[in-house]
Amino acid sequence: MKFTLSWLKEHLETDATLDEICTRLTEIGLEVEDVDDKAAFKPFVIARVVSAEKHPQADRLKVLMVDTGSGSPVQVVCGAPNARAGLIGAFAAPGTYVPGIDVTLAVGNIRGVESRGMMCSEKELQISDNHDGIIDLPDDAPVGKSYAAYAHLDDPVIEINLTPNRPDCTSIHGIARDLAASGLGTLKTRAAPSFAVEGETPVKLTLDLDDPKLCPGFSLRLVRGVRNGPSPRWMQQRLTAIGLRPINALVDITNYMTFDQGRPMHVFDAAKVTGNLTVRRAREGETVLALDQREYRLGPNNVVISDEDGIESIGGIMGGEHSGCDENTVDVLIESALWDPMNIAKTGRSLGIITDARYRFERGVDPEYMVPGLERTTELVLELCGGTAARAEVVGYKGHEPKVVDFPYSEVKRLTGLEVSTEESNAILARLGFQVSGSGERVSVSVPSWRPDVDGKADLVEEVMRIHGVDNIKPAPLESHAAVNGRILTTLQIRTRAAKRALASRGMLEAVTWSFIPEDQAKLFGGGSPALKLANPIAAEMSDMRPSLLPGLLTAAQRNADKGYGDVAIFEVSGTYENDRPDGQRRVAGGIRRGTASLAGGGRMWSNAVKGGGKPVDVFDAKADALAVIEACGLPMGNIQIEQGGPEWYHPGRSGTIKMGPKVVLGYFGEFHPLTLEALDVSGALCGFEVYLDAMAEPKKKATRTKPALELSPFQAVKRDFAFVVDKTVESGAIIKAATGADRKLVTGVNVFDIFEGASVGDGKKSVAIEVQIQPVERTLTDEDFEALTQKIVASVAKFTGGVLRS
Repeated sequence: MKFTLSWLKEHLETDATLDEICTRLTEIGLEVEDVDDKAAFKPFVIARVVSAEKHPQADRLKVLMVDTGSGSPVQVVCGAPNARAGLIGAFAAPGTYVPGIDVTLAVGNIRGVESRGMMCSEKELQISDNHDGIIDLPDDAPVGKSYAAYAHLDDPVIEINLTPNRPDCTSIHGIARDLAASGLGTLKTRAAPSFAVEGETPVKLTLDLDDPKLCPGFSLRLVRGVRNGPSPRWMQQRLTAIGLRPINALVDITNYMTFDQGRPMHVFDAAKVTGNLTVRRAREGETVLALDQREYRLGPNNVVISDEDGIESIGGIMGGEHSGCDENTVDVLIESALWDPMNIAKTGRSLGIITDARYRFERGVDPEYMVPGLERTTELVLELCGGTAARAEVVGYKGHEPKVVDFPYSEVKRLTGLEVSTEESNAILARLGFQVSGSGERVSVSVPSWRPDVDGKADLVEEVMRIHGVDNIKPAPLESHAAVNGRILTTLQIRTRAAKRALASRGMLEAVTWSFIPEDQAKLFGGGSPALKLANPIAAEMSDMRPSLLPGLLTAAQRNADKGYGDVAIFEVSGTYENDRPDGQRRVAGGIRRGTASLAGGGRMWSNAVKGGGKPVDVFDAKADALAVIEACGLPMGNIQIEQGGPEWYHPGRSGTIKMGPKVVLGYFGEFHPLTLEALDVSGALCGFEVYLDAMAEPKKKATRTKPALELSPFQAVKRDFAFVVDKTVESGAIIKAATGADRKLVTGVNVFDIFEGASVGDGKKSVAIEVQIQPVERTLTDEDFEALTQKIVASVAKFTGGVLRS
């Protein structure tokens, strides 16, 4: 929301400086985002052309001697057709930045003649688009004085960052009301519009809607005999200062009312309207050419204003080109209406239209100002364009029923910690337009029509707090408790943090990718159901909710590779979506590694080779990452099972499924299927994983949060190697599980260190070598103990896998 300082002071009687006003705005919750003090216009001065001679080397150029008020004339080469002796205009000296052409002037040499500055046009000073000649001022313009001050170009522009719950401050009048309530000046009240009316408005209006909330009120007035030329300079300057382009008087008046009073208006050229007007739902497939020169296809969810020939306006959002006002407009219909905020928001989003009218209507405008807004707009039209006003036509509006909130004063102290007296609370609410009735510790507060955001007592506390002063809240430490505080984070939040820390410690960088992906990518990773399609995607290629984190991570890695960063290890812990129900959203930790970005180190360096790095990533890198996440989340790793294979987007022979027991799937890992990479247009050595954090069971509650004492065996651990010959179809994990289960008290670890296939072990067979770590607990083991344990391990592997000890 932008406005100029002078515009604000039309509504606020105050002697406060610009800095004081900006500080107070932020203090009362209207955060100042930017202030343009117009310092760029200060170097421009009013100057008189003393002489204008023809350039010796160019027919269209003139050599001017310019009096800038400094005493000695300055030579300027100028090509403006209206340059002449005696002209008074705006001069820019060397070193001045000219905003309209984005150039900083320097001493120039034009066709052999030195030029020490510029006489400026209106376009060069961003006053208008006119650049046919230099600025021509009246003879009494003060030479040597600031042109910005003379032309009111030094009016500072303030921009505030409005939150969606403050529709009352989408108007300069509303901002002034808040400042006045805070004690920074007095709110000015303008006299009610007064003008003569002649006859009735011949165009009648009908509300043909199945839901009255779509248009709770509509007012219309005809003004005959207007002259629709340019708007006055003061209005053009204000609109230009806040980023709007002046068009003509009628259109500029509606834009002025939008910002001045927060009341969007619309004008129809009455000669272009056929018959009466109807507010209705659009029919499926109807189209309208809007004022932005774009054609929009509408449907029953859109509310329109139509005449007998068709649609003339998209209600509350944008008018139609057909009935727009131009310099030939003589009779004008002025519209002031109310629209349903939710419908306006949905229509604007579905059509992709962003306008100042939509911005205000979707937040909620003051219903009680519908008719007064029409009156004020009519007054401006009569003042600036002339004409005769007819009697207004008002349809549908049944008046505003104010909300009444029960307000206990004690809530201020309870919610904010501020000690605010009853009298001050009443005064603050009254200055903001609230009506307080009753006495004692509880009162009834009537909410003004311009504050649709106020619903309950907490909202009233917020009003008192921000005007009394948030900076008056004194910092205080939290109360200490005798006992240790209980757990604050949920298990899922704790595991999310643990997963991020574990992956970051493994050299991976956290990424944040879009939750929306293209339909073809969604289908590639098991998604693409109609229930997960977006009704209003922010882009055509972001049409579906993602079923997996991997598409976004893979394409992100490829973008890095395309820019020369091929060794990438990135992860994300976020949500994926299986269906449109709450239980369909999963919490997933996923990651990918590309190129040589392994834990041992990426890149072709001799130091990496020593550590085992510098090699293309593979399935085992992804497996290690996935298991690191599971271990960080606190699951017992002894119960983890790994099965070969995974979803179809993984390589069938280089992927695995991680389970907790036979049924609970914790995640998948592996290298990616070549067809998957081809469909994503991704290349290179790639592996990845996904672990479902929400699939992990809640940890069992312990009697104490204190960790048990560390008990270490005083006896030396021993390692024994075994090599088993098994069928090729037998997974290594099955051998590990069988060996571990032989004696869980003594066997503390089993690792595979070699796999061999060849004629010496037989067709369809392979040799799997494992290292078994044995940890005595009660005593040192004898040879007989080791022999008995060996027999147990061999028997267990034979029983569960059919393997025999390799001789």
